[in-house]
Amino acid sequence: MTWLAWRQLRAPVLSVYPVLVLVCAALALGRPDGGAPTDLDPWYRGGLFAVWVLPVALGVFWGVPLITRELGAGTHHLVWNQSVTRTRWLAVKLGLGVPAAAVAAGALGLAVTWWSGPLDATAPDPGSGFAPRVTPLVFAARGVAPLGYAAFAFVLGVAVAIALRRTVPAMAVTLLLYAAVQVAVPLVVRPHLLPPTDEVVAITERTVAGVRVNGDVPEALQVLAPPGAWVLTNETVDRDGARVHPLPDAVRHCVPRVPPEGFDRSVVDRMHACFAGLGDLGYRQHLVHHPATHFWPVQWSELALFLALCAPVTWFCFHRLRDLA
Repeated sequence: MTWLAWRQLRAPVLSVYPVLVLVCAALALGRPDGGAPTDLDPWYRGGLFAVWVLPVALGVFWGVPLITRELGAGTHHLVWNQSVTRTRWLAVKLGLGVPAAAVAAGALGLAVTWWSGPLDATAPDPGSGFAPRVTPLVFAARGVAPLGYAAFAFVLGVAVAIALRRTVPAMAVTLLLYAAVQVAVPLVVRPHLLPPTDEVVAITERTVAGVRVNGDVPEALQVLAPPGAWVLTNETVDRDGARVHPLPDAVRHCVPRVPPEGFDRSVVDRMHACFAGLGDLGYRQHLVHHPATHFWPVQWSELALFLALCAPVTWFCFHRLRDLA
């Protein structure tokens, strides 16, 4: 059974692993030591895209056909009649496929993380052009989390294939379900994997980062967050800690309507002086964020989360398998 499962996985594995070796070699030879963002941007974005796509590609093109090919051809009956139980049939497939997918995505994720290290180190500088690695889009393409993504995507592909038994619909559903999970996790789950830093910041000339406007009307005040942080909340509150929205007149008056040509220096100076007096009126800024130091703890937590998600999906696979004719 192990030999048969390996024969089914051999072609996909041998088509992906040599490419990964070449990519990792190219990354090792071409690691940047800084440089102009415009020159490095295509490579940087290409690395992000590759790590985003590989886990779900393995689930769609490895996990789904591994099951639907046999179910469609009816060869699973032959295997089950050769003293191989359904449980062992599926366990061997998962036992080979899940580690193969996880190692592939994990290797690419770590290689891209290492290659991007010098660029990620400049991200706390707003002028670098690169996002901090703890922010959602970059986070998903760094560290060990892609290993968990690939394991989950592979098991998900197998589960959908067992449920639908048709290759193309199963591929489409796997893609949609995986995308839904990847949207939901950073919005709902990841912010709480580790307690974020919650603080109230004085609104002063030095702490104000800017003002978000709607058209030419000031809408929200923003204060400076620690370099490299993932900001979850940045809102103005009154002396009782209640959120103030829209901006109170005292704050709005600090920011005149934005003229088409922008503000000159004298207007900016008056704005800063006005901000400095907001504290006397009891206004503060509520700032909730994950600092850059949370990157690795949240990475390991998210890896554990996706490996844990594999458990109920795997249970569904074995449970559903009993109903197959």
